[in-house]
Amino acid sequence: MSENDLSHIVEADRAHVWHHLVQHRVFDARDPRIIVEGKGMSVWDQNGRQFLDALSGGVWTVNVGYGRESIANAVRDQLMKINYFAGSAGSIPGARFAERLISKMPGMSRVYYCNSGSEANEKAFKMVRQIAARRYGGKKHKILFRERDYHGTTITALSACGQPQRAEQYGPFTPGFVEVPHCLEYRKQWDVENYGERAADAIEEVILREGPDTVGAICLEPITAGGGVITPPEGYWQRVQEICRKYDVLLHIDEVVCGVGRTGKWFGYQNYGIEPDMVTMAKGVASGYAAIACLVTTEAVFDMFREDAADPLSYFRDISTFGGCTAGPAAALENMRIIEDEGLLENTRVMGARLMEGLQALKDKHAMVGDVRGAGLFAGAELVADRETREPLAEARVQAVIAACDAEGVLVGMTNRSLPGFNNTLCFSPALIATADDIDHILATVDGALTKVAAA
Repeated sequence: MSENDLSHIVEADRAHVWHHLVQHRVFDARDPRIIVEGKGMSVWDQNGRQFLDALSGGVWTVNVGYGRESIANAVRDQLMKINYFAGSAGSIPGARFAERLISKMPGMSRVYYCNSGSEANEKAFKMVRQIAARRYGGKKHKILFRERDYHGTTITALSACGQPQRAEQYGPFTPGFVEVPHCLEYRKQWDVENYGERAADAIEEVILREGPDTVGAICLEPITAGGGVITPPEGYWQRVQEICRKYDVLLHIDEVVCGVGRTGKWFGYQNYGIEPDMVTMAKGVASGYAAIACLVTTEAVFDMFREDAADPLSYFRDISTFGGCTAGPAAALENMRIIEDEGLLENTRVMGARLMEGLQALKDKHAMVGDVRGAGLFAGAELVADRETREPLAEARVQAVIAACDAEGVLVGMTNRSLPGFNNTLCFSPALIATADDIDHILATVDGALTKVAAA
């Protein structure tokens, strides 16, 4: 770490930078944190403090870790050739990455580039609305979303938000979005044995209530992220697929968090044998080395936008300005090469199993841990005040666990401004390069933090 004085940087940040997800009153009493450097699994702040990052950049993004010179070089080399041209034309890295990406997604065929997960989901929503307008007289325009799921921060993405606190105070919202029940068995809504199928049947009930001729698509995370790291119960996804086909409802899978290796498969939906019509992704696509997001569709969806060349309104009349940047696909190509060459999908499965085994041990040890869930290096531990009643642990005490980990140099997360009374799940998403020592360090730190908070 450099010994240079960064006090001016800190003051410039305090005076001018509007941080994400932060109440800035806290900076009246303390300095904002500036992340100065990253290498592998670690980052350093302006004070030279080193942290083991169990969040991959704070929001499950830096899948291949920090300091990847080969990605930086790939981006630099590409920018010197051509940095940008609008997406109405193609680029070499754009064509190459689309080909590589599709090779990992059997059944999919077309890639629409944009610059964020929110925007990718917006594009999918617009496609559904345009299909409704052209094929169904505008009637089949409704889009279903699931309680606890999150699909982005724009007004229309928040219209499909199953996390009330994220949407609170930002309405009115885009009409035509309808919520379906969540599938978290730990917080079960039906007392049945086949919970996964029952939770999926609730989607069919909503479709029938709204009218199948009005529902065009359903947008779901394969594993819910910020709503509590929710892995779907057995039988859930198979039944969802059946329902979508039965009622001609497009299945839109939001892979913004799960995509590109996070669960040990290239995409989260591939753990469940389902065949989506649309898939959106961002975050891990380039591990944060460049801004890139993609909306991927089947050829059948694509074909609906090229039916009549004589009609000036028949195609997808849309643009993403920064979807024309070449840095994104250049970085994504190298990111994918690293995952393949270093065997990071297998490492994610092995280290993910170690992480889940360790979290289960923490559950056995600490009454505060009510449930553990996850897939690959994507895990959550729901904290409770009473294991019998499953009363959620007070948010301040969950934050105290986070703070205790931070004090020991490990960055872990929690569900944040998502569900009133249920912001009680610790979140873990270490980079796919994590070693056994990294996992054990994370678990030992959380163990100590839980012990400290329980004794307070």
